[in-house]
Amino acid sequence: MTHEAGRGLSRRGLLGLVGAGAAGLAVGGTGGAVIANGVAGIGTSGAAASYPFFGEHQSGIVTAAQDRLHFAAFDLAASATADDLRELLADWTFAAARMTRGLEVTEDGAVGGSPLAPPDDTGEALGLPAAGLTITFGFGPSLFDDRFGLAARRPAALEPLPRFSGDALDPARSGGDLCIQACADDPQVAVHAIRNLSRIAFGRAAIRWSQLGFGRTSSTTTSQVTPRNLFGFKDGTANIKAEEPDAVAGHVWASASDGTAWMAGGTYLVARKIRMVIESWDRTRLEEQQRVIGRDKGEGAPLSGGTEFTALELDKPDDDGTPRIAADAHVRLAHPTVNGGARLLRRGYNYVDGDDALGRLDAGLFFLSFQRDPAQFVTVQRSLAGHDALNEYIKHVGSAIFAVPPGAPAEGASIGDPLFG
Repeated sequence: MTHEAGRGLSRRGLLGLVGAGAAGLAVGGTGGAVIANGVAGIGTSGAAASYPFFGEHQSGIVTAAQDRLHFAAFDLAASATADDLRELLADWTFAAARMTRGLEVTEDGAVGGSPLAPPDDTGEALGLPAAGLTITFGFGPSLFDDRFGLAARRPAALEPLPRFSGDALDPARSGGDLCIQACADDPQVAVHAIRNLSRIAFGRAAIRWSQLGFGRTSSTTTSQVTPRNLFGFKDGTANIKAEEPDAVAGHVWASASDGTAWMAGGTYLVARKIRMVIESWDRTRLEEQQRVIGRDKGEGAPLSGGTEFTALELDKPDDDGTPRIAADAHVRLAHPTVNGGARLLRRGYNYVDGDDALGRLDAGLFFLSFQRDPAQFVTVQRSLAGHDALNEYIKHVGSAIFAVPPGAPAEGASIGDPLFG
C-alpha cells in the first residue's frame, strides 16, 4: 500500500490519534537519565541537523550517532489483518517523514482541528528543531508466522537468537513483531516520535516494551570522538565507520545475493539489554578493570601499546612472557581475528532505570548492532559468552532481533513495500 503525495494519514491512523487519547501519555516504558551532549553529524550541530527520511537505506544506521534514544518494540493486535499491517506501515511512514523534518504528525498538528477532539499531535515538540531525528523500522521473526501470509517471505537469516551462556532474559523485555528506533540530539524529540507513532497504531499494534537511552556508546563516523560507557571506558573504538564504504557494504547492508531479494539495501538489528553490576565494578582496582577490558582506561589504548586507535597486538608478551592482552580480555574475544573476520556496526546507548528492590543501581548498556547477517553477532557473542572476564560484571536481561528493510525510496512509497511484493 502507498500513500498518494499529500494524502496524509489513513482513516484508521486518524482514529488512532483520537482513540488513543491520554493513552499516549503512558508511552515510554523504562526510562533513563539524560546527560551530556552529542554531535549529530559531520559539520552540523545537533539542534540544526535534519536527515532525510526517504532514500535507498533507512536513516539511523550509518547516520552519525545521536546522543539520545527512544526504542520501542510492538506487537500487532490479535484482530489485525495483513491490510491493517500494510496500512499501519504507510501511516508510520507518512508521520515519520514529517517528524524527521521537524514537523508535526499532520498539518492540523497540536493546535488545529476541532477543539472538541484530541489534537493530532501531542505537542511537546512544538517549537523544537528536528534535532537530528532519525526513525528506523524493523520486523521481528514473529511477524512472519501465519497471521499475515508472510511465512514464505521470512528471510532465512531471521531466526530468534539462540540462548547464550549466562543469559537471564526477561520475556517481557524481549522480542516483538515490529520495532521503532528513534534517535535524536534532544530527548524530547525522540520521545515525541515514539509517543505519536504509538498513538497512530492504536487498535492495530501496542508497545510490548521500550527503552530510553542516553550517551551514545559508539561512534559511526570519524568526526565523532569515542564515547564512554558506564564502566568509564571508551566504547566502540573499533566500530565500523560511515567513511569505510567497503566495510559498510560487506558487513552491514544485505544484498539480493544473500537470498532475500526484498531485503536488498536493508540490514539486521540486534538489541540486547545488558545490566551492569555497577557496585561490584566500582570496587574493583584499576589494574584489574584494565585487564578485564584489555585497554587503558584513560587513553583507551590497547594494553599491547600505542594510542587509542593503534591496532591490537594480541600476541605481544609482557616482561614475564604472558600476553599483555589477557586471554579472557573483552577486546581480544570481540576482535575480528578471533571471530572469523566478523564485524558489527554498533549503535548502543547507556541507560539508567533507577534502583532495584535491593537499592542497587539498575543501569547498563542498551546494545544495538546492525549487521548484514545475524550470524555475525552470534559468532561474536558466543565468543564473549563463553570466556569474557567482563561476564562477572554484566548480565544480559533483554534480547530481540529484527529485519530492517531498505528505505522507502521517495515520497508516496512506504517502509516495507518490497516485503508485500
